Amino acid sequence: MKRYSAFAVAREALRNQTGWERAWRKAHPKKAYDVIIVGAGGHGLATAYYLGKNFGITNVAVLEKGWLGGGNTGRNTTIIRSNYLQDPSAAIYEKARSLYETLSQDLNYNIMFSPRGVMMLAQTEHEVRGYQRTAHANNLQGVETTFISPSEVKRLCPIIELNGPRYPVLGALWQSRAGTARHDAVAWGYARACSDMGMDIIQQCEVTAVRREGGRVKGVTTTKGEIDCDKLGLVVAGHSGVLAEMAGFRLPIESVALQALVSEPIKPCMDVVVMANTVHGYMSQSDKGEMVIGGGADGYNNYTQRGSFHHAEETVRALVETFPMISRLKMLRWWGGIVDMTGDRSPILSKTPLEGCFINCGWGTGGFKAIPGSGWGMAELIAKGYSPLTAEFGLNRFREGRFIDESVAAGVAH
Repeated sequence: MKRYSAFAVAREALRNQTGWERAWRKAHPKKAYDVIIVGAGGHGLATAYYLGKNFGITNVAVLEKGWLGGGNTGRNTTIIRSNYLQDPSAAIYEKARSLYETLSQDLNYNIMFSPRGVMMLAQTEHEVRGYQRTAHANNLQGVETTFISPSEVKRLCPIIELNGPRYPVLGALWQSRAGTARHDAVAWGYARACSDMGMDIIQQCEVTAVRREGGRVKGVTTTKGEIDCDKLGLVVAGHSGVLAEMAGFRLPIESVALQALVSEPIKPCMDVVVMANTVHGYMSQSDKGEMVIGGGADGYNNYTQRGSFHHAEETVRALVETFPMISRLKMLRWWGGIVDMTGDRSPILSKTPLEGCFINCGWGTGGFKAIPGSGWGMAELIAKGYSPLTAEFGLNRFREGRFIDESVAAGVAH
């Protein structure tokens, strides 16, 4: 793999851009692999990458029924933060955030990480108390967050209206080292690095059955034939329940649509990310000038990847009160993704009842921010059978009543 650099750009400019290679190889499935990862989104690709980088396991196939990064990885609103309340959550999200800081250098691929800061508005007295509690917990966890005053909110985001008619801004939970990244670039960077290590990324290859023998995984049946493996990782977000059923077990998750939209591009007016949980809305401005807007998940189970008018209206109506200037903007694009929600709004990274089969799902509305940490922990779990990052996120916690309640931190889709 040729390294990307300013010198490479200059060299290719002089020779009419004829020397660029494919970012990753077009692979065809072999008969068998040490590990098969189902799902070529951010979490699946990160798992494969850290299997190779941290444990030297490179006889790996990543199978994708559609195109690489075409699921939730390419449909989210790119927010990265780690200010979660519970210790296990803070640990894995902070691991992810810290890996994001150097990911462009690690992958030799610009993921456009922008640590612009994320503020979560407190618009009720209940939220003030809740966010102050989270700030204290984060300080004990080593996660740098502070609770800031309304005047500081206004200084950081001048376009905000502090004295809204329904929900005045009483303060905010502020994480200065949080931010955003380019979602497609994260997937492409991991894919390029995996391909360089000799792994096979196989697109348009749908898994139709999980083959079992004596209580252990033997391989998968796909639209491109049967493929054997020693270990199998299922990393397919909203379709996790479908794959789990193929493997002979059930998951405590439900799949719902999560919607987002962007406005027409305007001049720079907002250089932070603002989340408003009370009104279920959040907003940031992209590098192209679009206002990136999202809200809560749908209230009913579905597998749709498109938006609905009532949801867009509800989200935008609430945000207009907090940011009056956006009332004059036109909507440019609108879409949806399928998110997998657990009862405690925390993920599942776990062994399964089928020996040799591992599951990574349940990220709900917060999957993108966790990609590097999720991949790091999942790779360790697959390679060694245990990871301190994933230990509390096992399937057995639901049977034992050890819930990791993040319903407040994940109360708004992000």
